[in-house]
Amino acid sequence: MRTLPFLVITIISGAIAGTILGIINLGIVEPYIDKAIELETQKDIQAGQNVNLDEIVGYRIWQKGGEIVGGIIYGISLSSLFGIVFAYSRNSLPTSNDKVKAIFLASIMCFVLFIVPALKYPANPPAVGAPETIYYRQGLFVGFLVISGATALAAAAIILKKIDGTTSKKISIACAIYGAVMLVSYLVMPPNPDKISIPIDLIITFRFASALTISMFWGILGLTFGTLWSKFEPHKFEKITAF
Repeated sequence: MRTLPFLVITIISGAIAGTILGIINLGIVEPYIDKAIELETQKDIQAGQNVNLDEIVGYRIWQKGGEIVGGIIYGISLSSLFGIVFAYSRNSLPTSNDKVKAIFLASIMCFVLFIVPALKYPANPPAVGAPETIYYRQGLFVGFLVISGATALAAAAIILKKIDGTTSKKISIACAIYGAVMLVSYLVMPPNPDKISIPIDLIITFRFASALTISMFWGILGLTFGTLWSKFEPHKFEKITAF
């Protein structure tokens, strides 16, 4: 493995996917966040609370201004993880096309790291949830995500070498183990402690928009990473001909 091309591919693909994520979040997700904050602000005003509208507006401008930068950081972080997993599992992934391999792996990681955790703890706009429970809620989500990721790694180890049998048998066993562990985790782990206080249709559309943008991110990451990998082939060493 040539280190420099690998690092360049990882950083560039993550930056591209993260930039696009930031842009589409501004257009698709942020309007729902604005609406949720507006409803929550109106509720606070009606309850007689002192609300600083200028502070809220200024904070939202600051948030949106950093959306793309945050997307790039997020993209490079996940691309680093993706690159390591791809490098170790490349020879075991189906097909001989590196672009298809990368897209396939990105789909699996999106499922394991986003879709499954979101089934238990779906995304909510900022207006949902009490400030004093934010760390508790984050801990629940991260815990469920870690369980999903660790179980997926264990399942992958089974597919690669842990038991004898055909590939289809190993895949079936691995999927069954992953499904069983996640089902038990889903039932055992506590629910979100906060009640939803804004219209459910806004919650649903926000969650759908969030799922759409994250799925697009993983698809773009896999496509970009696979394209660059196919072009520069960091897994191949250049042969030096002796004079």
